[in-house]
Amino acid sequence: MAFVKRSLILIGASVAVFFIITTVIAAELVSNFSEEQAYRLMYSNMKECVLNFENTLSAPSKMVETLAGFFSDGFYDDDADTNEVFEKMSLAYSDFPGFYGASADGTMFHSANITPPRGYRPSESAWYKGAVEKEGETAYSDMYVNELTDTLVLTISRAVYRGEEIDGVVAFDFPMEDLQAFVGSVKSDLLDWSFILSARGDFFLDDEYTPDDNILTVKDGAYRKLGEKMLEVEDDFVYGKVDGIKYVFRITPIPMTGWYYVLGKSLSDVNSFSTATKILLSCAFFILFVIIMAITAVILSRMRAKEEIASNHLIEETHNLALSSKENAVTAQDQSAAVKEIVATMEDNTALSEDISKKIKDVSGVASKTSGDVAEGVSYLEKNVRQLREIASANQNTIEGIKSLGDKIENIWDIVTLINSVADQAKIIAFNAELEASTAGEAGKNFHIVATEIRRLADGIIKGTKEIKGKITEIQQSSDTLILASESGTEKIREGVSNAKSLEERFTSIKNASEITADSAGDITTIIQQQAVASEQILITLKQIAMGVDKFRGATESVSEASQNLQIIAEELRK
Repeated sequence: MAFVKRSLILIGASVAVFFIITTVIAAELVSNFSEEQAYRLMYSNMKECVLNFENTLSAPSKMVETLAGFFSDGFYDDDADTNEVFEKMSLAYSDFPGFYGASADGTMFHSANITPPRGYRPSESAWYKGAVEKEGETAYSDMYVNELTDTLVLTISRAVYRGEEIDGVVAFDFPMEDLQAFVGSVKSDLLDWSFILSARGDFFLDDEYTPDDNILTVKDGAYRKLGEKMLEVEDDFVYGKVDGIKYVFRITPIPMTGWYYVLGKSLSDVNSFSTATKILLSCAFFILFVIIMAITAVILSRMRAKEEIASNHLIEETHNLALSSKENAVTAQDQSAAVKEIVATMEDNTALSEDISKKIKDVSGVASKTSGDVAEGVSYLEKNVRQLREIASANQNTIEGIKSLGDKIENIWDIVTLINSVADQAKIIAFNAELEASTAGEAGKNFHIVATEIRRLADGIIKGTKEIKGKITEIQQSSDTLILASESGTEKIREGVSNAKSLEERFTSIKNASEITADSAGDITTIIQQQAVASEQILITLKQIAMGVDKFRGATESVSEASQNLQIIAEELRK
């Protein structure tokens, strides 16, 4: 019986904690949902009220716009004709005072329902000034008592232009009594607030305050902070206290007029559904908790009877388990010793593999260095062969140039021969000229001098050509000698290129052999390293097996000890 009580206490505490947490979470979710729905309902009601408000003002606003458009060129020159238009327009709203207006000179136009007081100056009124400030757009005044109708109204007005100059203003009064129904219909509780604020904070359509009251100043500024928040947010929720009651206010602008519609509900009203839901959930969870605990008590009582039967079987089985565990412990100890011996052998094998791998790495390094040196020597030989070939090519070009020069010298030899022949002929002609000049007497004296000079010049040319011939002969002899020497050097260069090429082929063969040796040494190193890694992995695995055997032996001992403890517990349960 004591066991059942203890079990009920433990289960009851756990279930109680679970239900408490579940109740709090569910209540909070429902509360948030209900509050959100309440706020959405407030917003929906306000939007409907604002829409009805604007729809109601839309028709007279259009009429005022139409009337102003009718006088697009200014009022008629005849005031009686102008006034007749206002009277006919007013018939469309027979239950209202009707349309009215005033020209820039102060002349009033209105229906028969309106009688301006004595000394009334329309240009000083709010509806006239508002229309002038809007400069051709429709103006909506604040709520006020109009002197023309002695009624609390909203005046809709629009300026009339003659060219670019203001010729006057047309207007229409909408009584606030007709708008009050929209504002009052939103209230669903006596504590609800529903009113309109002007941009300055004046109260419109409120049950307690008049348009002359301002939310920032009434009750000696008791609502100042709340009013400032309302005028700042423009379209949002505002929280505050009014006469000690917590309220949530929803502020929505009325675009047509520039006012703000305000709906306020007490937080207790907003949260009433969520509070009731929390209480209902708490009661439901409490009842469910009591039922669960009663069922649990019955189940535990039945389980207790079955436990007494099972405990007898448990004692017998735990005794057998303890004996089996001791036998497993002895076997595990023998296996542990064998595995440790294998581990020691593998450690020696791993150390030997690492030593071989290290030596192979040294051999591989030497082979790689030799291969690099041979490759560098081959590179130098290739460079020398290229240079020898370049020298042979340059020498061959020189020989060709010398031969070409010899050919040109032969041409010069022909030219010199021609010059020498011409000089001989000039010399003969000069000699004949001298003979002719000597027979001519005094008249041929000058001609004789010229002929003498020509003959002397021809002698000089012949002498010069002889010297040129000698020089050309020397140049030809030097050129032939140079050609023979160059051809002998070219032959030797060719022999050097052939020897260098043969040496290059031998070094290339050595280089290939070195590379094969280096690659083979690298492959051997890789294989030895892989073998070392495999040996190390086997060693790690064997160590893990050894550790597992030790743990298994420890676990077997623990099982044996646990079996004994379980046997003791089973005996206690049977009591």
